[in-house]
Amino acid sequence: MSVNTQGGLVVETVPLEQVPELLDLLAPSSTLLWWRRNEGMVGHEPLITRHFSGNDRFREAAAAWKEIASSAEVTDQVDLPGTGLMAFGTFGFRYTSAIPSVLIIPRLIVGRRGGASWLTRIHPASESASPLSPEKAQSLLEELISASGKTGSTPHVTLSEGAQTEAGFLSSVSRAVERINTGEVDKVVLSRDLQGSLTENSDLRFPLKRLAESYPDCWTFSVDGLLGSSPETLVSVHGNKVQARVLAGTARRGSDANSDLESAAALASSHKDLDEHGFATRSVLNALAPFTGTLTVSESPFTLKLPNVWHLATDIAGTLSSGSSSLDLVDALHPTAAVAGTPTAVAVTVIEDLEPFDRGRYAGPVGWVGANGDGEWAIALRCAQVSADTITAYAGCGIVSDSIPEKELVETEMKFRPIVDAFS
Repeated sequence: MSVNTQGGLVVETVPLEQVPELLDLLAPSSTLLWWRRNEGMVGHEPLITRHFSGNDRFREAAAAWKEIASSAEVTDQVDLPGTGLMAFGTFGFRYTSAIPSVLIIPRLIVGRRGGASWLTRIHPASESASPLSPEKAQSLLEELISASGKTGSTPHVTLSEGAQTEAGFLSSVSRAVERINTGEVDKVVLSRDLQGSLTENSDLRFPLKRLAESYPDCWTFSVDGLLGSSPETLVSVHGNKVQARVLAGTARRGSDANSDLESAAALASSHKDLDEHGFATRSVLNALAPFTGTLTVSESPFTLKLPNVWHLATDIAGTLSSGSSSLDLVDALHPTAAVAGTPTAVAVTVIEDLEPFDRGRYAGPVGWVGANGDGEWAIALRCAQVSADTITAYAGCGIVSDSIPEKELVETEMKFRPIVDAFS
C-alpha cells in the first residue's frame, strides 16, 4: 500500500504509565521487534517500507533516512534512545543478494528503556489527527493489547538439510583450508542452511518469545520475516559514543560445572580460536578508526557464556569525531572478519565459490536507526528467514589453517540450536 508522505511525517512520543511486558505486545502479523533484557521496541502497522539493493545499499539507505528525518515534525516528551522517529532495518550480507535490504517505519511503537516506557505515533502530515495526549496514548496501548491477544497456531517445524548438505559443508571446509594454506586467504567464514515448512496460520510470536526468554542477553529481533537472537553487537551509537562487541571463537558448553569451566579455559587458550578472534577484532578496529578520536579495547578476549556455547569476546568503545550516523558506521564495518574472513574482499569471493546458496540477510546488519542517526545494530546470527510458508535457518563458523571439517560441522549444529529449539 502506498502512503502519501508529501509534507513529511508527524511524529509524537509520550510517556506511558503502565506497560505490559513488551513481548506480550507483539503484533499477530508484520512483527517488528528489537529486544534485550526486557528493554527495546515493538512496532505495529508498517507505514513506510524502503527497499535497497546493490553495492550502495547502505549509503542509499543513509541518504533516504536523512531525507525522511529532515522533513519530519517530531515532538518527543521522553528523549531516550529509540524514542521519536525511528525505523527498524535489516540488510543483505552481499550486494548481489536476491533478498532486498529494508528500512521500515511503523505507525505505532511501544518502547521501554531505563525504567521509562513510551508510545510513539507516526503519520503523514497529510493525515489530520489531533495531538497525541497521554490519555490517547493509553487508549492506543489498550487497543494493541487487545489485538495482541489474537493468536494463531504454534509452529512445530522440522528443519532438514538445505542447499548446503552436511557432506557438502565438510567438502567446502576442506577446500577452504587448502586455499588458506596456499596463502590466498587467512580466514574464511563458511555457513550452511536448514529448511522447513510452516503450517498455515503459524504464529511467529511463539518462537520469538522462546528465543527472548532463552537468550535474554542477546538481541532478539524480528524485521521483515528475519528473526533470531544475536549475541553480537555490530555497532551502537548513542550521541557521540560508539560501542561494538566482537565475537569469534566458539566452544560447546560443558555437561556439568567442572567440564563447563574446562571448556571455557580451553577456548581462552586455543591458538586456533585466538587467531580467528584476532582477525575479527582488527577488522572492526580498522573500520572504526576513521570515525573516532579514541578507541578503547578489552585488554584481552574474555569468555562470554551463552546457554548453548562459549564465545571469545572483545568489547570496543570510542567517541565519534565526524558526526557520522549509525548507518554510516554499519556501511564501514560490514562485513567484519567475524562473518566473512580476512582479507575481507578475498574471503567474500571464496564464500561465493564454496557456499551453494544466497545468504540473504544472514550475517548482515539488523537493528534500528533514529532521526539523529543514533542506533543499535547487531549481526544477524542465530537467525532464520521466513518467506511465505518456508523457513530457512543459517549457521556458520570461521575457518583457519588448522580447522578440522568435522569439528566445524559440530560447531554449526551448536549454533543452529536456538532456532531449532524455538521452532520445535
